[in-house]
Amino acid sequence: MKRTVTVLAALLFVALMLPVASMAEDAYPAKPITGVVPFGPGGSTDLLARTVEKIWPKYSKQPLVIVNKPGGGGVVGTEGVVRSKPDGYTLYFGYGSGHDIVMPSLQKMPYDPQKDLIAVARLSVHSVAILTGTNSPFNSVKEMVAWAKKENKPITTAVAVKAGAVDLALTALGKKAGIQIVTVPFSGGAEATTALAGGHLMIGGGHPAEILSHIKAGRFKVIGVALPQRDPALPNVPTLREQGIDVATWGSVKGVAAPAGTPKDVVHYLESTLKKVTEDPDFRKAMENMGQPVMFMGSEEYTKFIKQATADYAKIIKDLNIKIN
Repeated sequence: MKRTVTVLAALLFVALMLPVASMAEDAYPAKPITGVVPFGPGGSTDLLARTVEKIWPKYSKQPLVIVNKPGGGGVVGTEGVVRSKPDGYTLYFGYGSGHDIVMPSLQKMPYDPQKDLIAVARLSVHSVAILTGTNSPFNSVKEMVAWAKKENKPITTAVAVKAGAVDLALTALGKKAGIQIVTVPFSGGAEATTALAGGHLMIGGGHPAEILSHIKAGRFKVIGVALPQRDPALPNVPTLREQGIDVATWGSVKGVAAPAGTPKDVVHYLESTLKKVTEDPDFRKAMENMGQPVMFMGSEEYTKFIKQATADYAKIIKDLNIKIN
């Protein structure tokens, strides 16, 4: 009799615990997840985020909703994520952008990009391409440098944001080449590209996803890329180093981050779901069409990458004595 009671009690305990375990398993995500892009619509980060948004429902029971919150070179939207509740329902899309790995070495930040954010996953890396209008006399960076020296005039340049990856690459180019480059910042890559297309500036810097459509339409020609090696999206365009200018950068890294304090199991869920998204054939095809390489990296590895990329940019800034105006 006693044994029967014990067995029944054990079975009752298991029966009671099953719904609890099920509730815990189903707890996250229990509502839509917001992904914040701290730049204007149409830029490379926005295009990437909206491609993830489209594929996300295949692998998650709750939708991902992308919203744009531009301002302050990306700082405004990112700070909003940093100050949000660390429950996995507010994410930052674009982690690894210039204001995360470049700007901290140039100015004081209202938060610490490494301590106040958790790296969830890296999705892509975008090169900095240097371009000019089709009717421009410059067919290479070498020709542009020669013109600036001969005429003793500055080169005006459209950049997505101040103190970002594009701004730094072009400023470094000017320093190394011994010419004056004046960068004009906008609220994102799309706006900067539009300004260059309108003939308001001499050259511009952008990522392939922002400029490929313009190149195909005959509005721009690309005269160089600031990567250590050629960009697969622009295989016929020489690097700056190939043109005699010793400048190479990481470009703009694009990942996802969550506020510090987000539970580990939630970060793991987001990381694994994003990995599934990046392996999806439709996602890969869309990324290829946009000129964005899929370069997934998990949370732990990406955390180390962000630290190293920040240190590398800090060295460039120190070695070239680059200061923000």
